[in-house]
Amino acid sequence: MATPDATRPDYIIRDAMVFDGLGNPPSNASVAVSDDRVTAFGDLADLTAPTEFDAGGKALAPGFIDVHTHDDHALLATPLIPFKASQGVTTVIAGNCGISLAPLSIDRRPPAPIDLVAEEPQDFFESFGAYLAALDSDPPAVNAACQVGHSTLRVAAMDRLDRAADAGEIRTMRSNLEAALDAGAIGMSTGLYYPPAIEAPTEEVIELARALGDAIHTTHMRDEADGVAQSLEETFAIGQAANVPVVISHHKCAGQKNHGRSIETLAMIEQARTHQSIGLDVYPYAASSTMLDPERVGEVSKIIVTGSATRPDVAGRDLDDIAAEMGCDRAEAATRLLPAGAVFFAMDEDDVRRILAYPHTMVGSDGLPKDSHPHPRLWGTFPRVLGHYARDTALFSLEEAVRRMTSLPAARFGLTDRGVIRQGAFADLVLFDPDTVIDRATFENPTQPAAGIEMVMVNGRVIWRDGESTGARPGRALRRQDLGPLGAEPAAAH
Repeated sequence: MATPDATRPDYIIRDAMVFDGLGNPPSNASVAVSDDRVTAFGDLADLTAPTEFDAGGKALAPGFIDVHTHDDHALLATPLIPFKASQGVTTVIAGNCGISLAPLSIDRRPPAPIDLVAEEPQDFFESFGAYLAALDSDPPAVNAACQVGHSTLRVAAMDRLDRAADAGEIRTMRSNLEAALDAGAIGMSTGLYYPPAIEAPTEEVIELARALGDAIHTTHMRDEADGVAQSLEETFAIGQAANVPVVISHHKCAGQKNHGRSIETLAMIEQARTHQSIGLDVYPYAASSTMLDPERVGEVSKIIVTGSATRPDVAGRDLDDIAAEMGCDRAEAATRLLPAGAVFFAMDEDDVRRILAYPHTMVGSDGLPKDSHPHPRLWGTFPRVLGHYARDTALFSLEEAVRRMTSLPAARFGLTDRGVIRQGAFADLVLFDPDTVIDRATFENPTQPAAGIEMVMVNGRVIWRDGESTGARPGRALRRQDLGPLGAEPAAAH
């Protein structure tokens, strides 16, 4: 039997327009992959491999990192994750907005919005270690780095959520958080906007955040509308008091009277960055998606129902039309549909572009895989940034768009050897056509795969090619102990 050639790579991708992920202009080159790593990058005319791809001059980039997902349950329930693989996403950050599947043992449907991610008691895990072990034993197609949700901690420790936690409950939450961090959780998220955590005072969050040490804190802030400035100040205060890096989730200025305030909020973030570690992400749409709250349906111009437990037939319909059919107002219709989710048209496109153009902004989809009629961001976020915002509207260059989705989030979340193409980096790669890449998911037809994504590789294995999943599931649960420093940003392009 022939002896394997240790110098011969497993794959070579030839004649690609290679984007290194750092924001540098692309270069024409070939990339060699052995096992899970990039082993050579350049001309490579003297190398051969058992499998070779001819890129035909198309773009090859590091795999995209989705920094804001609610894929916690989907990673196990639909492990091929076609809504991520089809976009070129190779790593997801889960456990956002205060929501995680662990540590929580529950005998009933969890309170909203936790039920937007999973609703059956058997979908939750008593320990974070058990959740990560499940990902190890039944791996998804993509990598996952997972946070503990503050709301999940509250549900597990408190008999009532309409109040601040007492000292004993904070001790219980902190103990559970520390155990999760020891098991590999990368940090803690909050969803102070939502009912399970809205009564949590700033001091409660600070006390828990102090347990994070070198882990990260991400936050769906208390208010993204009229009180957005005050919520930013609270966020900065938590980060400073606990001495932890902070990421502001899906930054926005919601409500018509707040349109244009991104000028103010970005200035606040820029000032805060001079003395603490602050990052932020955004999704490239002027509509949000979350739980349907009857008390907040009057604040937006249009609402599309994404799913309803009591009326599954209304998914995808406008709430105004549903209310007219029921013979009642919006609030009453929303109440009758609960538990439910919806898309809310509450932002201004100019704010979306301004936040997206801010040099320190990362990209997160914030999609909800469980919705029967999801927001199109679940399937379209990353190709939309590449095609619509970089190519068609020239909001920034293609290499800058790639940087926002690769090396920038890799550095901020400590994803060592990911988010870049260089020798020794993990072979998380996406091949796409810069002339045709675009989102095809719409609010009317939200589950359409993007155009122009030709091949996606995770840890040296091809998971998406020619418009379909290959069936490969090489993803890994990335534990905090295996990562590098969090909260940094990569060196500027050279």
